Amino acid sequence: MTIDLGSTFATYNYLSKNLTTSLAQEAADPANARATAYFEENIGKITSIDDFVNNYQLFNYAMSAFGLEDMAYAKAYMKKVLESDLTDTSSFANKLSDSRFEAFATAFGGLKDGTAVDSTTITTTVNNYLQQSMEDNAGESDPGVQLALYFERNASGIKSAYDILADEALTEVVKTFLGLPDEMANADIDAQAKAITERIDIADLQDPDYVSKVLKQFTVLYDIENNSSTDPVLMLFDSSSSGEISDDTLASLMSLKYGGA
Repeated sequence: MTIDLGSTFATYNYLSKNLTTSLAQEAADPANARATAYFEENIGKITSIDDFVNNYQLFNYAMSAFGLEDMAYAKAYMKKVLESDLTDTSSFANKLSDSRFEAFATAFGGLKDGTAVDSTTITTTVNNYLQQSMEDNAGESDPGVQLALYFERNASGIKSAYDILADEALTEVVKTFLGLPDEMANADIDAQAKAITERIDIADLQDPDYVSKVLKQFTVLYDIENNSSTDPVLMLFDSSSSGEISDDTLASLMSLKYGGA
């Protein structure tokens, strides 16, 4: 189900504040309901990595749940991920910069020892799948909403600026929020990390209230940059600004942007 309220700011805030309802609507979608029922009924019967990756429905459902659907074709690669010893820092999954692979190995890596997937992992995977489906649907009409929902879901797992830079979606949100130029991507990775940590305290991303503030500002700025042919309000910002916007300023921007009194 796709909801579009006409702006990134409005649509994101609606979906975020009504997350339980939004996920219930995703679960009720006939295609999602069938896929989820099959996963719940059959994943517990799988006790080997080969059986898992060769079951198209189960494997693709799990890959989608962890945002890895684009890698579902790479079965040999994913087998190496699942066979990794996560207690060994030099193992294949641990050496990958994208934390989604480690999360996938954590969830399903027990299959390498013949251990069936437990009920907690099944529940987590289903919830992830529905969340991912909601984000993907939102992104079809407004990529900014998808970015904001993704950031909200993953912010608590960010431990350093390098975690942000390893993820294109997280980087896009932070870059927009902080007003960092596209050219920053050409800089040395350490210089990019420094540019981020000089402007935000990474530890603050563990605070849901701070994340909400970040995404409030991100969605307004995303609207200004992407959802209008002319952006006169951009002159209100100094290029050296940290991206801070007061609630009053946000209200003023939205009024200017969308024709309020």
